[in-house]
Amino acid sequence: MENLPDRPHPHAHLRASDIDRDQVVDVLRDALMSGRLSQDEHADRLELTLQAKTLGELEPITRDLLVPGQAAPVPAAVPVPVASNGRVPIEEPANPAESFDTMLAIFGGGERKGRWRVKRRTNAVAVFGGHDLDMTDAVFEGREVTIWAFAVFGGIDITVPEGVSVRNEGVGIFGGFAARGSEDPDPNAPTVVVKGLALFGGVGGQSSAKRYKKKDKGRGHLGH
Repeated sequence: MENLPDRPHPHAHLRASDIDRDQVVDVLRDALMSGRLSQDEHADRLELTLQAKTLGELEPITRDLLVPGQAAPVPAAVPVPVASNGRVPIEEPANPAESFDTMLAIFGGGERKGRWRVKRRTNAVAVFGGHDLDMTDAVFEGREVTIWAFAVFGGIDITVPEGVSVRNEGVGIFGGFAARGSEDPDPNAPTVVVKGLALFGGVGGQSSAKRYKKKDKGRGHLGH
């Protein structure tokens, strides 16, 4: 029997969650590091992944990358919102499945600061450009938020409020990937998970106290 149509994805109609997209990003990263994808192919598929709304849109992206016996990414359970009474504001979104944002800086720069909302999933891509994500006065949409940072010949800087802990799970290839949080974490404050890839670029993070302390020292040296 030849030319049989592909079997439709059994969950193609379901909305994709942040964890579903993360699983696809992991497959793409492994394929890039093993040489099965070029940098251009990885960038194209990564963009499709970040823009995908349903599982049906995600499935074709890794179809030709799964080795025999490897299972395709499966839908993840939706986490149950947890209330917080810490000093860092947390406001659960009306629809957690849609709490994500994408920022692109290609031969340019992007900045977020002041009273902005940190989504449960933020995708920051910098190609020959840079991003500055200052969360000092931000409102978090979850007890745990994830920043997927991809810096290719560019840089991404992340600043978190005092009390917020940071978990660094990124990879640097001919580049640096290091993000740190508060030295005195608040158990009621959010956790920021930083994932992604720095390729001939850098991803860094620090607490607001360290960031602005450095600025104050710089002003002192200038005599202001």
